[in-house]
Amino acid sequence: MFTGIITDVGTIAAVEPRGDTRVRITTSYDTADIDLGASISCSGVCLTVVDKAPGWFAADVSGETLSRTARGQWAEGRRLNLERALKLGDELGGHIVTGHVDGTGTIVDLHDEGGSKRLTILAGPEIAPYMAEKGSITLDGVSLTVNSVEDVADGVRIGVNIIPHTAEVTAIGAARPGDTVNIEIDVLARYLQRMEDYRAKR
Repeated sequence: MFTGIITDVGTIAAVEPRGDTRVRITTSYDTADIDLGASISCSGVCLTVVDKAPGWFAADVSGETLSRTARGQWAEGRRLNLERALKLGDELGGHIVTGHVDGTGTIVDLHDEGGSKRLTILAGPEIAPYMAEKGSITLDGVSLTVNSVEDVADGVRIGVNIIPHTAEVTAIGAARPGDTVNIEIDVLARYLQRMEDYRAKR
């Protein structure tokens, strides 16, 4: 379980094809304090630490994860938003995030809006039912507020604002139009949609 509040930005230093794909990620975390088997959110994807040394940890990325996450996500040199798993007693500063990617979207517009950056993301119809103005969304592991929702023929256009602090301390600050991002919907919206679907079948 995570909060969507990024605490480090790492870089994929090496990619090793195996049965799964092993990635070695540099980090400023004190890896002596990270157990093997611990969970770390890597740009919104919950991964298990399988190896570590000072300054880096390694995780295996399954074929399922590769197929469901952003294009180019697991390439050497890619910067990743990192968050360690929530501990009991930690401040819940963002919203409840599971680290399970529900889909991807493409940044179709980016412009300055006051001191912030306004991003518009086009996501598919599978994401559309879960979007609501002033609801929560996770983009590449970052907890954000949905500021606008527009249903379109090929899905939904989602507007969010990136404040200067978020742009400075996360990789999403360097996002550009055409980039693909990982999307996790709000867990409460997921359950509400399931309840609605279940009632419709009764």
